[in-house]
Amino acid sequence: MKTMDQQNETITWFRSLEPVQPIEMLGLWKGAGIPSGHPLDGVLENLGWFGKRFHADMRADALLFQWRPDRLVAIDLGFVPIGLAIKAGPFGRTGLARGGFSYLQKACRARGTIASLKLRTLEDAATAAMIYDRQPVIDYFGRINDQELAGMMCVEGDTRRFFFKLRRVDTAPRQNTYT
Repeated sequence: MKTMDQQNETITWFRSLEPVQPIEMLGLWKGAGIPSGHPLDGVLENLGWFGKRFHADMRADALLFQWRPDRLVAIDLGFVPIGLAIKAGPFGRTGLARGGFSYLQKACRARGTIASLKLRTLEDAATAAMIYDRQPVIDYFGRINDQELAGMMCVEGDTRRFFFKLRRVDTAPRQNTYT
C-alpha cells in the first residue's frame, strides 16, 4: 500500500535526523507539510497555516495562522477532538473549509500559549518535543540543517505520523497579543 510505504519511508528519514535541544527552537518558524500519506497532508496549508513560535519560558504557539499579510494569529483547536480532525482531513483540503476557517479564526484565537517545549526521548535519542496542553499530541523535532527542522506529530492511539518542516524566520509579520 502506497500510503504505508510513504509513511515508513518518511519515518526512516526522520529517524536519521540529528536531535534538537529545546533552547535552539526559540523564536518564530515558518511551516510547511511534508507529504507522507497522512490524512492531514495539505490541510494546514489550505487553511493558511504560518508555522509555530517558541517562547523563552519554553511555551509555544503551536498553531500560528496568517490572518492578514502583516498579521499572525495563534489558534487553539483544543476543543476539537484530534481524531475527528484527522477523519475530516479530505474536507480540510477544500475551498469550503478554507473559507469557513477564515471566519472561525476569531472564535478560535488562543488566550495564551497552548503547548510546552521539553526534551523527550524518542527511540533512544533525546530531542526537543512540543506537548500540547489539551490534545493527546506530541510533536518531535529533528535537524535538517542550521535553518530547518523536521517535525513528526504523534497522536496517542494512532500509529500514523504527520510530518512537517519548519524554517527559522528572521523578520516576522506583526504578531497578535492574546485576546
